[in-house]
Amino acid sequence: MKFHVIGITDAPQPYFPPEVVEIIRHGQLFSGGKRHHEIVAPILPEGARWIDITAPLDAVFEQYSGEVVVFASGDPLFFGFANTIKRRLPEAEIALYPAFNSLQTLAHRLVMPYHDMRIVSLTGRPWPELDRALIERATKIGVLTDREHTPATIARRMLDYGYDGYMMHVGEHLGNPERERVTTLSLQEAIALEFDYPNCLILAGADVRPRHFGIPEREFALLDGREKMITKMPVRLLTLQALDLPGKHVMWDIGFCTGSVSIEAKLQFPHVHIEAFECRPEGEALMRENSRRFGAPGISIHIGDFLDADISGLPRPDAVFVGGHGGHLKEIMAKVLTVLAPGGCIVMNSVTSAAVHTDSHQLFNQACEELGLTQEPPMRIVIDNNNPIVILKCRK
Repeated sequence: MKFHVIGITDAPQPYFPPEVVEIIRHGQLFSGGKRHHEIVAPILPEGARWIDITAPLDAVFEQYSGEVVVFASGDPLFFGFANTIKRRLPEAEIALYPAFNSLQTLAHRLVMPYHDMRIVSLTGRPWPELDRALIERATKIGVLTDREHTPATIARRMLDYGYDGYMMHVGEHLGNPERERVTTLSLQEAIALEFDYPNCLILAGADVRPRHFGIPEREFALLDGREKMITKMPVRLLTLQALDLPGKHVMWDIGFCTGSVSIEAKLQFPHVHIEAFECRPEGEALMRENSRRFGAPGISIHIGDFLDADISGLPRPDAVFVGGHGGHLKEIMAKVLTVLAPGGCIVMNSVTSAAVHTDSHQLFNQACEELGLTQEPPMRIVIDNNNPIVILKCRK
């Protein structure tokens, strides 16, 4: 099977070089989105057959045979349909005829160099890649939008988490001389406006907020104002080291309380997806307030007893921190083991105190032995006049 994949802009009368004109003239089977069909329908040969590219894609690919001429937006390799063909039909022959993609066109209109631009697609995708770009303090971010992730909703999310040091450049109907419009505005202005679709945007930051590394306990909103209920900053950072997050993908934080471990993890390792669990209902407000205070979007919150939680639909963790267990440590660890990825780890901090009647360290040792987990050497740390903390770790 052979595909001729032709990139087009939003221009109502697109220009094609002679080679592409000949491909279209001799084509029989054509495909693309509904908007593409509206643009190219007047130049298709008589008797041409058209296949709309709509979900489900299995049904679309079942109709393809022989040579197919596909129209796609901009550069078909830039989050485009050529990538889908390569993934689904790796043996197919593909000939590409790209146009400028929308973000290139917007940069051209702005006379803005784009070699250093971070690219994020929100077209049919959730927020994590934009969250990551913001947390990593990218100063120039190109964003592909859709009808849900509009410039207004993007601006509102950024302002919610304190990323207000950006200007937004929005391009609508790029390539269409009758409808094209480029607007530069603040995020505060963007949340009140609607823009025609299709559109894309570039975020340019001149005053990007500083990135925390080790957040002091006093800066968090606390549970009933009790600073002793929060994991101390040095212990928090050593806990992240024990979780080995640079090479991990999904972290679960069980018993998050104020959310300090989840938030520190998200700020230092924004590629990691975090699911956070807490039995106390007030934990939800604390997590939301603290994650906004420190600019850590994207943490999923679950309120209720972890042992009663339905975890079947959640992404499998490869790193788990147990911040609280209420005397049910073995049961919690056993439930975690039903979904923990091979090679995944469980980390817990044990406080050594004469006032604590049940030794969490001992409970951890017993649980590891009964569940067949491999323990790593514990790490003992003392901070100021506080009780010693032992960082415990085991692997599946």
